[in-house]
Amino acid sequence: MQVGVLGAGVVGHTLAGKLRELGHEVSIGTRNPRDSALTYADAAAGAELIVNATAGSASLEALDAAGAENLAGKVLLDVANGLDFTRGRPPVLTVSNDDSLGEQIQRAHPEAKVVKALNTVNADIMVEPSRVPGHHVVFVCGNDVVAKEQVVELLGLFGWPPERIVDLGGIKSARGPEMYVALWISLMGALGTSQFNIALARA
Repeated sequence: MQVGVLGAGVVGHTLAGKLRELGHEVSIGTRNPRDSALTYADAAAGAELIVNATAGSASLEALDAAGAENLAGKVLLDVANGLDFTRGRPPVLTVSNDDSLGEQIQRAHPEAKVVKALNTVNADIMVEPSRVPGHHVVFVCGNDVVAKEQVVELLGLFGWPPERIVDLGGIKSARGPEMYVALWISLMGALGTSQFNIALARA
């Protein structure tokens, strides 16, 4: 499968590396193309799957640059978090409560099939969940059932078994995982590490 990863930071490179390891053809798109990176539009144009790994505060701009025609009809896996560091640390959420970045992306690109996932763990755990012991979970949110099934299948290849992938419903439910990131940042400070995740204790 041809995958366009938008974002050349740690998350983008980590996901791109794992996808290549799994045998996919991967193009990385960035705002300032260099070396092996392409423009957002070039990375998205030939891709069957788009991964938004840009900084959440710049995601809408990056996806606009990728081009609506290059996103239409495709699964758009959104792993970004809208964080504002301009007032120092800890950062504040750029969108919360009655909206989410995932919803904003879906509204901006209604022909894309946006699926929110993997935004509640760091890059290492995204692609290697065994780094954290136990039955910890990740979430998926999106309006298109088939698109979510495709993302769940991909997460399985990353090492996430189906019983540890929780479908929260439509893209509106992305508000919860995105707001959890504020707690995640506090936990990282308290624990002194980013190598953790949450588990659900069910009756």
